[in-house]
Amino acid sequence: MIKQLSWKVGGQQGEGIESTGEIFSIALNRLGYYLYGYRHFSSRIKGGHTNNKIRVSTTEVRSISDDLDILVAFDQETIDLNYKELHDHGVIMADSKFDPKKPEDTNAALYTVPFTDIATELGTSLMKNMVAIGATSAVLDLDIKVFEEVVKEIFGRKGQQVVDKNMEAIQAGFDYMKKELGVVETMQLEKADGKKRLFMIGNDAIALGAVAGGTRFMAAYPITPASEIMEYLIKKLPALGGTVIQTEDEIAAVTMAIGANYGGVRAITASAGPGLSLKMEAIGLSGITEQPLVIIDTQRGGPSTGLPTKQEQSDLMAMIYGTHGEIPKIVMAPSTVEEAFYDTAEALNLAEEYQCPVIILTDLQLSLGKQTVEPLELDKVEIRRGKLVTGDLPEVADKGYFKRFEVTEDGVSPRVIPGMKNGIHHVTGVEHDETGKPSESAANRNAQMDKRFRKVENIRFNTPVHKNAPHEEADLLIVGFNSTRGAIEEAMSRLENDGIKVNHAHVRLIHPFPTDEILPLIKSAKKVAVIENNKTGQLANIMKMNVGHGEKIQKITKYDGNPFLPHEVHTKCKELF
Repeated sequence: MIKQLSWKVGGQQGEGIESTGEIFSIALNRLGYYLYGYRHFSSRIKGGHTNNKIRVSTTEVRSISDDLDILVAFDQETIDLNYKELHDHGVIMADSKFDPKKPEDTNAALYTVPFTDIATELGTSLMKNMVAIGATSAVLDLDIKVFEEVVKEIFGRKGQQVVDKNMEAIQAGFDYMKKELGVVETMQLEKADGKKRLFMIGNDAIALGAVAGGTRFMAAYPITPASEIMEYLIKKLPALGGTVIQTEDEIAAVTMAIGANYGGVRAITASAGPGLSLKMEAIGLSGITEQPLVIIDTQRGGPSTGLPTKQEQSDLMAMIYGTHGEIPKIVMAPSTVEEAFYDTAEALNLAEEYQCPVIILTDLQLSLGKQTVEPLELDKVEIRRGKLVTGDLPEVADKGYFKRFEVTEDGVSPRVIPGMKNGIHHVTGVEHDETGKPSESAANRNAQMDKRFRKVENIRFNTPVHKNAPHEEADLLIVGFNSTRGAIEEAMSRLENDGIKVNHAHVRLIHPFPTDEILPLIKSAKKVAVIENNKTGQLANIMKMNVGHGEKIQKITKYDGNPFLPHEVHTKCKELF
């Protein structure tokens, strides 16, 4: 028996690769296994190689695995591109339709299975993915009944006959592997604990966190890999009295979100790098008018269209410094699906408490990677609206304007909703005085700029850095952000086995940078390795700007569109010694 399994299905986009992985992984999740899935897909709507790699384990996993146990191939390209991940005892199950060839430099076993032919005999070649699931079940010695509930949920609306046919296809694939090929050595998984857990992508967690945090309006324009946030909320917000508007462009989306927040409605917008570039001027408007605004940036490969369906973490500098002029802002970076949920709800609080833009920075691996999640605790979510005035306002002397931008000690001014009696004030994107009236006075400019920046001098955020620091003095401190956490955690364990004392810091509050949290860890380490998916080492450079110690900090970067694997982090860190 094995404690964990790595399984991958691949073929041409449009062949049902995603649904194959979805049915397989949902069924195993319901048995109580922990899963982590990552989908490699082309930027085309149809065609181009795609694969779905699923890691199944009896213990928690937060990264795709280094190697591969089972490869299900619907074309030769899948074998050619992925076979090197297979270990010596791995299995290739390939559709006989394309006369599969096994590369000479692998010891993995090749089984030719008539996925398409079996499916066609049952009524339609589209069911070849179900045949593949059945064949996989045979190799795992898994009872196919575990798929019945999932198949009913997915195909039930099409009628019982369709459900039965799909289950028949699974059975046929199972029988072929068991009978026609003789005795197949199984990779039987140890029994899972049977506990019920969620199985979701980061984007769904963000959307759910937005709902729990009180969001009732979203304006957005579709873009990979952010679109699922909008799609989720389109289904959920109307039942709560909210709405989603798909705008004509990103500029309209962000300005609508600003307007909704100005009107007192918690609102968000979401995009990826190209969309955030279009939003920058409006983010500056949010900053100077001190309107709450939550923006989700799901990073992807750039620049321009770049690699729109691939992993990268190269928006860091843009999110901190991209706006013209200077405004206070908060940039958060959740590293797990659970954090994505809680951080989104908290971002809405921070945006209103500090009356500034809050950017939630994710990456494609976190946004679209699907993983097992412990039940979310809704009672942990609170709604704090800061200095939003909800009672009656006193009458202003001489019928003057309300001091919406009053200079205060903590930098946060009282905020009112338009239409409140005695709350009339001016709002403009030019510099203004305490009532919002335009002002070019040097003294006023200094007072308003200083006030705005006082707001974020002492951000209250529960966990600005996730720390796993067992050593008072470490040989190596590994630093990362977003989805690199899982690969770093596995690499850390391997480095410890090599005799290297390792601490780990994962930055969750990117800006303002948590210097007080990071600096002691850097001082107590001989070397510092910063792991990030970009070319220039943006997080490493930000660390040097904020904490110094540039002589210790080493950049370990990857920018080929693929996530870090644990063995890559392990190898690169070990090379530092």
